[in-house]
Amino acid sequence: MFNDIGPLELVTLVVLAVLVFGPDKLPKVIQDVMRTIRKIREFSESAKHDIRQELGPEFKDFEFEDLNPKTFIRKHLDNDDLGLKEIRNGFDLKKEMAEVTDAVHSRDSDPSPSSAPAAGRVDMVKKPEADDRPPFDADAT
Repeated sequence: MFNDIGPLELVTLVVLAVLVFGPDKLPKVIQDVMRTIRKIREFSESAKHDIRQELGPEFKDFEFEDLNPKTFIRKHLDNDDLGLKEIRNGFDLKKEMAEVTDAVHSRDSDPSPSSAPAAGRVDMVKKPEADDRPPFDADAT
């Protein structure tokens, strides 16, 4: 419940409570707060129990924590029925990017101006030829 509160913050809250309520009333306030928290917990457990009874026996394994999307996804992906771990391990992004970078750099540094692309490479840029000019539009100029 108080996972995010550090020791300094806890001491600050205690000092603030002593200053606000005073040392005489503080134990009574703490008892009232604890009683209220207990009642809220009992109410929520009762509501959970009633909901489970209304859903029936087919939802006996239903957990309310599964309604959180992160928990739901984590629970169902940990089963690995789809083989996602194999896909994740079989795909090396750094290797793929290195291959693409090497292919780009080898194309740019290739000094041979051959018209045919090398084996396994696709020439994406069409080199303009001498008689392959764009059409001239006299009205546009």
